[in-house]
Amino acid sequence: MAVLEKGALAPDFELPRDGGGSVCLSSLRGKPVVLYFYPKDDTSGCTVEAVDFSTRKPDFEALGATILGVSPDSVKKHDKFKCKHELTIDLLSDTEKDVIQAYGLWVEKSMYGRKYMGVERSTFLIDAEGVIAEAWVKVKIPGHVDAVLESLKKLVQPA
Repeated sequence: MAVLEKGALAPDFELPRDGGGSVCLSSLRGKPVVLYFYPKDDTSGCTVEAVDFSTRKPDFEALGATILGVSPDSVKKHDKFKCKHELTIDLLSDTEKDVIQAYGLWVEKSMYGRKYMGVERSTFLIDAEGVIAEAWVKVKIPGHVDAVLESLKKLVQPA
């Protein structure tokens, strides 16, 4: 399945979240959502990205946006990850990888010549109507959160 692109309707889902309970994407309609997918809790790149989003969370909230991180890790692992790094964003558990696949992000990867299946680090900015306003695929972490914030500003405060 191809990665979803700008202009596509964001597939709805309900996933368990850290700390208990669940999050349903359609229940967040009416405000923008930053939905980012990452491979694994507590790895170097994923930690930097989660800390960056947590640090900038007040800037996103000031523009009315909710930030959601999704990985195949369990809720229990998310809880430990959040506690260890004092994360303030919601982390959703997609252990069955249904949502990851719906967004086209369960892909074959290669490291040191070994092929394996994994999550393509990607971020989607979803507008108030549930449409993908911007998509970043194969994210490079340095400067990424700033780029997402700039796109959010353009979305909610058009020139």
